[in-house]
Amino acid sequence: MSGINKTTEKHLMVFSGRAHPQLAQEVAKELGTDLVPTSAYDFANGEIYVRYEESVRGSDAFVIQSHTSPINEWIMEQLIMIDALKRASAKRITVVLPFYGYARQDKKHRGREPISARLMADLFKTAGADRLMAIDLHTAQIQGFFDGPVDHLMAMPILADYVAEKYGHLDLAVVSPDAGRIKVAEDWSTRLGGAPLAFIHKTRDINRPNEVVANRVVGEIKGRVCILVDDMIDTAGTITKAADALIEQGAEKVVIAATHAILSGPAVDRLKACKVDEVVVTNTLPIPEDRRFDKLSVLSIAPLVSMAIREVFEDGSVTSLFDGKA
Repeated sequence: MSGINKTTEKHLMVFSGRAHPQLAQEVAKELGTDLVPTSAYDFANGEIYVRYEESVRGSDAFVIQSHTSPINEWIMEQLIMIDALKRASAKRITVVLPFYGYARQDKKHRGREPISARLMADLFKTAGADRLMAIDLHTAQIQGFFDGPVDHLMAMPILADYVAEKYGHLDLAVVSPDAGRIKVAEDWSTRLGGAPLAFIHKTRDINRPNEVVANRVVGEIKGRVCILVDDMIDTAGTITKAADALIEQGAEKVVIAATHAILSGPAVDRLKACKVDEVVVTNTLPIPEDRRFDKLSVLSIAPLVSMAIREVFEDGSVTSLFDGKA
């Protein structure tokens, strides 16, 4: 009786939900592979069905899904995809989250509130995820919510290099939209050759979400091109008010740079009406044609995601992609 030939060769497979297939296709192309053919549809009552059209047994599986609107539907689809992979004997399942839904609910501000970002991590773990990969989490502490490895990728180098190439010859200032994101602004400043820092001191009414009451600029921005940096643009209320405050207090120009372009509700109209020169974002979330406008520049995150996937697959170092800062 002949012995079983054991193969140690690993098998990379990339899967995409229906939320943002264009990004997943770009990532797969960068990796020199194709997305695994997947049958996914909704039943009449809204329940989701997923089945893979080829064997996934023993694979190193990467499941890409951006948590865009309708967000709860796409999160549920991703959980079902993970469950299907686990039951079909995938060897390792890495959940790739270009945008991690519910990341802003990462702590209790008041009593009787949920910590939804932690619940999300628990759901992924229960579904069968071995590893998470996310881009620019709202707060780094979310990495600790998942019981397993978390690769926290940074879009800042992609955004900052674009800004440096286009505006680097001008007098720049890096501006944080609030005191809490100063650390991110410091990293930007370093990347842009030590540009001076400023931040917006803002007050909020905790009973009114997505709304800022007052803005005051702290730092020297007069006559400078201000790079206003944030992790996301949702309704754009905070960021456009910050931009207006910078212009009022003597900024030469304002360029907004953010990773996640959620662009909910009035965001596009606010950004169009705002006196900013350019809004630079990445494609972590799909931006339909009717949400695009002249001042918007969209950079691809696919090369970064594919490099990180390759490092994980080859048991390399994701940290090395960010000079040890991940």
